[in-house]
Amino acid sequence: MAESGIDPRCVHVEAIKKGINPSSRENRVFFNNLITVYANSNLHSSALQLFHSIPRPNTVTWTSIITAFSNSPIAVGLFISMLRHPRRTLPNARTFASLLKTCASLPNHSLGPQLHSLSFKLCLHNSPFVASAFISVYSKSGNWNAACKVFDEMPDRDEVCFAAIINGLAQNKRTIDSLHYFILMKRQSIPSTFHSISGVLCAISRAAMLELCMAIHAHAVITGLDLDIYVATALIDGYGKCGLVEEARKLFNEFEIGSNLALWNAMMAAYALQGSKENVIELFNSMEKRGVRPDEYTFLAILTAFYNAGMAIETEMWLNKMKLDYKLNPWIEHYTCLIGAMGRFGRLEEAKKVASTMPYEPDAAVYRVLLSSCANNGNADSAWGLAEKLWEIEPNDDSAYVILSNVYAGASMWEEVKKVWKMMRERGVRKEVARSWIEVRGQNHVFFAGDKRHYRNEEIREKVKELMVEIEKLGYVAKLDEILHEVEEKEKREFLWWHGEKLAVAFGLLEGVVPRGKPLRILKNLRMCKDCHEAFKYIGVVAEREIIVRDVHRYHRFLNGRCSCGDSW
Repeated sequence: MAESGIDPRCVHVEAIKKGINPSSRENRVFFNNLITVYANSNLHSSALQLFHSIPRPNTVTWTSIITAFSNSPIAVGLFISMLRHPRRTLPNARTFASLLKTCASLPNHSLGPQLHSLSFKLCLHNSPFVASAFISVYSKSGNWNAACKVFDEMPDRDEVCFAAIINGLAQNKRTIDSLHYFILMKRQSIPSTFHSISGVLCAISRAAMLELCMAIHAHAVITGLDLDIYVATALIDGYGKCGLVEEARKLFNEFEIGSNLALWNAMMAAYALQGSKENVIELFNSMEKRGVRPDEYTFLAILTAFYNAGMAIETEMWLNKMKLDYKLNPWIEHYTCLIGAMGRFGRLEEAKKVASTMPYEPDAAVYRVLLSSCANNGNADSAWGLAEKLWEIEPNDDSAYVILSNVYAGASMWEEVKKVWKMMRERGVRKEVARSWIEVRGQNHVFFAGDKRHYRNEEIREKVKELMVEIEKLGYVAKLDEILHEVEEKEKREFLWWHGEKLAVAFGLLEGVVPRGKPLRILKNLRMCKDCHEAFKYIGVVAEREIIVRDVHRYHRFLNGRCSCGDSW
């Protein structure tokens, strides 16, 4: 039965011929194993039939059949039957771990806490095996506080437990917390695994913390885990999200890629974030030549690249290619790329038609890109209706109010702007504060608009003034329509000077901050404003520096007076 390729039904027939039956307690181990083999051979109905033929199933028997159906809600029903069985068989640690795998995939997450309560009654909650499974369940349900509580109360933690909490926090966008537990793991001399390294890389790449990404890369090399496929994929993804796409490509080229689709997709996604459509298509063609079949993520990278490049015709062409040539059903994310590309290209009515005819109910992201298209094209007539659609889905979404006020401000409809802000206040919706930051020697320096908190504030402000004077000599003209208040032109111009992005760049250019010749890397939690975007083209020339900005949508690479986005974002 241990030999590969043997049909378990043949083994079962031989057992019956030899008189080996499930009624005998001595044969229990054999039939428990046979249930597992049936399940591994994708013969679940045979596994269930065999299980029902065993008159007195023990804990291992129940665990075997629950594990066999761990990817199905049937496992929950089997577990309830186990608890109600006349023999009152109790679950063990492995039973819980198998069932919790099922819980993580269920839309209703109420079963997890109930099982947690039962694990306390059975004194199984401190088992690293069980606790790790609970951490994963709570993390997947978004309850990261409960996941941390489970971990912190564990008396003994191994590398599996640490990997579970690191990955769980990374999934919940808790970058600093995930990094904290990784550091704690190393301080306690717990060895790293490919799970823990790929998890922490996922966390820090989300925040584009380049220096930490490089440090984790070095750690992976020292431990020999850099050759693992999961770690390699996470490194490519990490460098891509940190804007170091050349380093990502170097890793990609060095690795024995073969037919591993995840590596191809990670590299294509890195280029897509930059809007580098040529490189994405080049990789796609290479992938096909090697016989690697693309999946939905592959096409999402392609569509994102064309969307970021502002090419609506090509986006539509590749979506059709995905459906017709590769017989793949597009997700709503694929349609969102097409809708955004059309809207950005000025084809708003066509974009709205795609949104209304696609096989999905439009979500908040769809209405958000349509509303942004109104802002980009100055279409004030359609903006209000789209904002209302967005509010129906997410009534507390501050972006709808901000984009709508941008549309009205661009059309000089100041009374409408005041009406939007008043409505926002009455509904108790708070605007997300725009912040920009720059990483220097592993530490993030965060700046808000008009910020004066930094310990080098006076130097920063002097540098901003100096830069603004210099770039105006080169022809920079302020984008005054970015100001959403009805004030004098001079006041608008001065207000633009102190945007967080400009403060972050000015700090980076101060003596002793970012070494000369090294690019300035700025991150922003919202969309980069038009004025800062225009100013950075000139600042890069004046300072003789490459400036790389990652905003909420994409990367902007300012070099020689131009931006990689082609002024489309």
